[in-house]
Amino acid sequence: MKKFSLKKLITSVLMMLSMDSLLAHEITSAQEEDKTAAFDITLGQVTTDSRLTTFIMELAGIAGSVKPESVGQLKGAKVESYVWPTSLDPSVVGFEKDSGTLALAITAHPDFDDTPLFDENNDGDPANDGSEWHSHWVVLVEDQTCGAGLKVRDVSPGADLLPKTAPGLPIALDSPGMSPTLDQNTARIVVPIGNTEGEAFDAVTAELQVHHQAKTPLLCVTQVHDIASKDMSLPGRIVNSEN
Repeated sequence: MKKFSLKKLITSVLMMLSMDSLLAHEITSAQEEDKTAAFDITLGQVTTDSRLTTFIMELAGIAGSVKPESVGQLKGAKVESYVWPTSLDPSVVGFEKDSGTLALAITAHPDFDDTPLFDENNDGDPANDGSEWHSHWVVLVEDQTCGAGLKVRDVSPGADLLPKTAPGLPIALDSPGMSPTLDQNTARIVVPIGNTEGEAFDAVTAELQVHHQAKTPLLCVTQVHDIASKDMSLPGRIVNSEN
């Protein structure tokens, strides 16, 4: 399985940010017959109105139609995800500055609930809806022990800087409660962050897994389904939707 180097990614992004006219505003990707249609990316796009930023991903199949199977416990639990890695610094949403690649993710995982402040399925219990599609900010870092060479950064709650809505897991993960929309072939989410125009992004679909034992890395990226750019080079550019 191909693994990714964040050092090479960051170098590539910096080079592209200095070549403004060569950057694509959106990323298109050809449909591939060998990929699961629900995770086969055909378009990645991010726009802003200077107050809010909208992340969009179009798929060859029905967005959100495939969820991971339950294993009955947190250890070994799988996570399916639609992810937008960005060039935004993690400190923008409350993580440690320069601590990795900030990514917005829409995830589903039936074996645990990491959004304790929110009741996604509206049944009165905020602790039983991890299987519903929901949003996270995460910080990705390299770890070659993970299947795809990436993990959600391990942290120590109370010692490392985390957003106020972080659920208290020992990873750089925030649960801000922004509701995603998965409709037909489109996954979309709007976040309350402005001043993002010109930042770089990519679009990725991936599977993650919680470690089978109580040790780090806790949450690995184990399989990449598709990458809009094919190489995680973040060729997209966030554009102002009002222009």
